Amino acid sequence: MQRINEDVKTGNFKQMYLLYGSEDYLRSQYRDKLKKALLGDGDAMNLSCFEGKDINQSQLVDLSETMPFLAERRVIVIENSGMFKGGSDVLSDYLKEPSLTTFFVFSEKEVDKRNRLFKLVKEKGYACEFGEQDENTLTRWVLGLVKKEGMEMDRAAAARLLYKTGTDMENIRKELEKCICYGLKRGRITVSDVDTICTERLSNRIFDMINYISAGKKEQALKLYYDLLALKEPPMRILFLISRQFNMLLQAKMLREKGYDKRAISEKMGVAPFIAGKYMDQAARFKRSVLRRALEDCVKAEEDVKTGKVGDVMSVELLMIKYSSVV
Repeated sequence: MQRINEDVKTGNFKQMYLLYGSEDYLRSQYRDKLKKALLGDGDAMNLSCFEGKDINQSQLVDLSETMPFLAERRVIVIENSGMFKGGSDVLSDYLKEPSLTTFFVFSEKEVDKRNRLFKLVKEKGYACEFGEQDENTLTRWVLGLVKKEGMEMDRAAAARLLYKTGTDMENIRKELEKCICYGLKRGRITVSDVDTICTERLSNRIFDMINYISAGKKEQALKLYYDLLALKEPPMRILFLISRQFNMLLQAKMLREKGYDKRAISEKMGVAPFIAGKYMDQAARFKRSVLRRALEDCVKAEEDVKTGKVGDVMSVELLMIKYSSVV
């Protein structure tokens, strides 16, 4: 990201940029920043945008060879094309020696780093990965946004916001806007404001549910379950998320037993370090054998529902009651 900021500042641009990774908000921000810097304000005639997996690469090549109209550059933005995972020979051949007046900005959620086009863009341009941000980075970003609005927010409130929203920056931004509006008259955002205003992710409720199960608090766990049912969450979706949570806990426990620290565990599990820390803390309350058996029982519960042996609501109830008693 620093490299892109430097290119924008100096005006010394690469002819092709690839923005990739799971963080959609950051990718879109840097896509727009590059687009604006390459084109200049108000120049729409020399901008072409393409999205999806049905892009005609031969047409892209023809467009690339078209001189910009009364401008220094023609800019082509290509998003979610799938070309960085396969089927990019036509464009790859062309980009070996493209028109010097055409600049490319690619934005892809997933790439294969062995892909021919990926290697070419990395060699001749710049490839930047936008992955999940860590807690400190997100906290600084949130506090910075609040400060720009002339308001105050302490780190405890920011931490509560991240707990409620997860690490997706677009979701964080939307929930923070609600908090800013709510606390505007007072000029600050508190933990209480976050709890009052922000929508809690379903995965958080599952996490809390597993916490109650691990503490043997059957009634509290079931209350959360019934609350989710009242919100029209399908029992089988809840079961899937419980199964996923047990799977993540088992991974965290096994990695910890192998001696990995929190940062290494976060990398191997593909989650932010502070999320990995939460998994590690929760996993410590279970024996490995219990987590493995819980996963097997989740599979069996789903099978019993599909074969008509038990109703979907009761299957999850029985699972929760069982594991509230065995930890």
